[in-house]
Amino acid sequence: MTSHATLRPLADSSPSTLIAGFVAMLTAYTSSLVLMFQAGQGAGLSSGQIASWIWSLSIGMALCSVLLSLRYRAPIVVAWSTPGAALLISSLPTVPYGEAIGAFIATSVLIVVCGITGSFERIMRVIPPSLAAALLAGILFRIGLEICRAMEIQPLLVFGMFITYLLARRWAARYAVLAALSLGSMLAYSQGLVDFSGVSLELATPVWTTPAFSVAAMISIGLPLFVVAIASQNMPGLAVLRAEGYQAPASPLLTVTGLASIVLAPFGSHGVHLAAITMAICSGPQAHPDPARRYTAAMWCGLLCGVVGLFGATLAALFAAFPQALVLSIAALALLGSISAGLTQAMSEPSEREAALVTFLVTASGLTLWNIGSAVWALVAGLLTLLICRRRPR
Repeated sequence: MTSHATLRPLADSSPSTLIAGFVAMLTAYTSSLVLMFQAGQGAGLSSGQIASWIWSLSIGMALCSVLLSLRYRAPIVVAWSTPGAALLISSLPTVPYGEAIGAFIATSVLIVVCGITGSFERIMRVIPPSLAAALLAGILFRIGLEICRAMEIQPLLVFGMFITYLLARRWAARYAVLAALSLGSMLAYSQGLVDFSGVSLELATPVWTTPAFSVAAMISIGLPLFVVAIASQNMPGLAVLRAEGYQAPASPLLTVTGLASIVLAPFGSHGVHLAAITMAICSGPQAHPDPARRYTAAMWCGLLCGVVGLFGATLAALFAAFPQALVLSIAALALLGSISAGLTQAMSEPSEREAALVTFLVTASGLTLWNIGSAVWALVAGLLTLLICRRRPR
């Protein structure tokens, strides 16, 4: 991939790269911001702590996306871990928040070690992609089921959002989640279900939480976060970048995002990693016909994320103003594609299907033993099944 001799980000920018960056930013927030809000509420976090969580992730995304894209002249988009946020919905309420912060730091330290030592691909050989995909699908499946509970609470609202999502998927798939959220918001407002009295335009104030470290939190939060970060964020993100012809080295990308995650963890960040979907938006021909100028799409995406993150308090208050049925439904709809992709990949290898199915079932069950969450037991059960049942090659 050729690059300019002189870095000219403003000159290299164009309306198409700006639009691609905006769409990528919008996709990142509308598809999974609700998961963090749901996880934070379930864990009893204050609105200030949730706002700080959003702020820390946004600042990490902004700094890493801008700096890495300019450094390597490639559209490198960094995003928070969506499957990680989904995992925290069930696991965050089970441990003190300070211990969760400690687990976030431990996860990021492991990411940095992978970057420095180059052990990224060696780890993935231990955990087959089919089991990692099944683990992800199981985590997201439990959240997807929440739309059924939401339907019982507000049937008209949820049904309207569901139909809108399907129609948008047919004619404008990229905006399906946004369309469902827009229609749901209008329906909720028309039914008097929205309370904006607590919403005001204000900057987010970072809230420090002193990290604490416990074995239970490391196992139930840290280890699963590490697995999904490697398997569901960094691996697909790097694959998207390589598919478009960009050869930015993996080790420094993981090292930089891991270090940023460590610094921001005490403010709530559960980790920023290479993106996949938003990376695809910024790295494809739709961003710019010239591959050497697409890095500016990622740059604009990062800058816009930084602006949005500054108003994390407003975002947190805005989500609190909407009914729970809307929040549950939009989270479920946003994850349908990821669940489908995870199940497809999990079952793609015939010799590993049974192990992948066991991994999916244990994860989706929510099993907890000795304060260890279902994601860890799912990996244990899946690897054990694979070890016993896999046929030896003749």
